[in-house]
Amino acid sequence: MNTNNNVYTVIYTTVIVVIVAALLAFVSQSLKGKQDANEKADTISQMLTSAQYGTKEEISGLGNAAVLEKYSQEIEKAFVIDLEGNVVRELEGNEVYSAKQLKRQNYNIKGGPNKTGEPELPVFVFKNGRTVVPIYGAGLWGPIWGYMSFETDLKTIGGAYFDHESETAGLGARIKDDPSFQAEFVGEVADFSSENVFDIVKGGAPKDAEGKSVVDNKIDAISGATMTSQGLDAAIDTWLAAYAKYFVNNAPKQEESCCGEETETCEGACEESNQEVEE
Repeated sequence: MNTNNNVYTVIYTTVIVVIVAALLAFVSQSLKGKQDANEKADTISQMLTSAQYGTKEEISGLGNAAVLEKYSQEIEKAFVIDLEGNVVRELEGNEVYSAKQLKRQNYNIKGGPNKTGEPELPVFVFKNGRTVVPIYGAGLWGPIWGYMSFETDLKTIGGAYFDHESETAGLGARIKDDPSFQAEFVGEVADFSSENVFDIVKGGAPKDAEGKSVVDNKIDAISGATMTSQGLDAAIDTWLAAYAKYFVNNAPKQEESCCGEETETCEGACEESNQEVEE
């Protein structure tokens, strides 16, 4: 056969391409189970980090099997809700939502041509009292996502962990790499009555004359990473707004004091309380 012939070149190239493609497909399929296990363990380690069970390095360092076991021990309940805050279904075993699944739900929350159905919003309640929910959005160069935990009052942030696909090292990548940035969220309060549930803004929250924050739902943006900060801010607002009815409806009700105002339901309550104290 004339190896300098164009037909030979085309046939040879086609055969090589087919063989290489087949090998890559075989390797990918062979490693799929391990890849899925790694992805699930990493997702769970991010959730456990936001719930304050340790740092990401500490939890990931346990190994996949130990991470799954830790999750099984610490999760109290996990379920999916709709935009009205109603539970749609329970999550079984170690079922979690990967970044790819969060991307799909992000489309569903926002609506538009990419919507594939009604939003499915996962909720994870841990035994330490913290409730964890995911967020997903767009950074400067690619997707950003993460998890935020809330204390038992369902408004105070207990912890946060964020990840990204390709943000700039030393700048936007700090949403993942800088523990001090994530620590800024701890103790802040989400305002579920507002469209801007939580804000990441340059300069952070306004302060009074004594240097104390006037509001509790703002933190300082990352210096030099304006677009990433804005993307994370938008992602948090979009997702927490989607969870708003669940958080508002399930937040503990503050006990109302009867003392100081006599009504049919309160009449005599303070007098009885005082008698108990005297006894």
